[in-house]
Amino acid sequence: MLVPELANVSLTTAELDYLKNTCTYFNEDYLQFLTTFRLQPSKQIHASFALLNDTDSPDDMGDLSLDISGRWLDTILYEIPLLALTSEAYFKFCDRDWTYRHQQDRAYIKGRRLIEHGCIFSEFGSRRRRDYHTQDLVIQGLKQAAADSKAQGWKGKLSGTSNVHFAMKYGLTPVGTVAHEWFMGIASITNDYVHANETALRYWVGCFGEGVLGIALTDTFGTPTFLKAFKRTMPTPANSMADDKKTLIPGAASPPLPPMDANGTTDTPEERSYAQIFQGVRQDSGSPTEFIKMMRDFYDSQGIHEKKTIVFSDSLNIELCLEYMHAAEEAGFAPTFGVGTFLTNDFHHESNGQKSVPLNIVIKISSANGHAAIKISDNIGKNTGDSETVHKVKETLGYVEK
Repeated sequence: MLVPELANVSLTTAELDYLKNTCTYFNEDYLQFLTTFRLQPSKQIHASFALLNDTDSPDDMGDLSLDISGRWLDTILYEIPLLALTSEAYFKFCDRDWTYRHQQDRAYIKGRRLIEHGCIFSEFGSRRRRDYHTQDLVIQGLKQAAADSKAQGWKGKLSGTSNVHFAMKYGLTPVGTVAHEWFMGIASITNDYVHANETALRYWVGCFGEGVLGIALTDTFGTPTFLKAFKRTMPTPANSMADDKKTLIPGAASPPLPPMDANGTTDTPEERSYAQIFQGVRQDSGSPTEFIKMMRDFYDSQGIHEKKTIVFSDSLNIELCLEYMHAAEEAGFAPTFGVGTFLTNDFHHESNGQKSVPLNIVIKISSANGHAAIKISDNIGKNTGDSETVHKVKETLGYVEK
């Protein structure tokens, strides 16, 4: 793998200009920071390989582990390139019975079918893609499908890609939502899982402002726990000072004051809940149909009747997109879809036609500020992190296992 080469990655002048003109929610200080930012893999990454059965053969299989250490600021950008490189290496050296044949055409067919049936979707496939060239072919196919579909007058749409490089290369909109890592990091640093969701939401809005990057991720510590925070009023400094609730986990601090908002003040023009402020939510674990009902009941209970968005992003394909689209629309939502591996790592072996299975790989924050970082999600299969902390947090939050 070319992990050491990550030290040579830097922002070009053309890329800086693109970010200034396209991602206007990035302030000047942050953009200036990016111009000098460098990853330091030789200091920050430790790789290890554990053989499953050592036969002294070059074909022996094993488990690869990448441990990343350093300040959150300096290491947060490793996730996507490391996962993409890991996947590319596996399919270059281990599973090699495949070709690029028909990848662009297949992406075109998938995109055209989604758009024809009214789906609004984005390409979310960078992390577990087969390789760079595959993603390039896929986006070319999707872009052509979008152009041809527009000529047909179909109501669906390719709304963009989460890969900013390809967005710049092909004139697409760079899109994305907040990650689990934001909530996990906040909880770990503060050691406060009762207030972690609200603290994360508060600082997110304070940084970017309202109406920008306004899709909330609900399932880091379970959606029912998140909704307790989501319905709360975003505090002003005055009522924040009066909020002296403490977590049940020993050693946690009081909830912090709200951050300065995007206009440089902590004042808000009116008191509104996070559910009102955010444009919608993302569903990434558990049952999508149950999630739709839960969110409909939640918004109705809060007297919120404007149409909200649900972004679906969990293991999608065409059939599931269409199923969830109809269910969400019937419940009064505007559904959109972040489609990843189904687009950028959908291959079959050339020799026998069997599925060439993508890697199921993740990188998650494991600790911060001396505390374990965990993710619970809406189903047990997606629990990650220290098991003792997972158990303690579930008890603290009253998490109901599914």
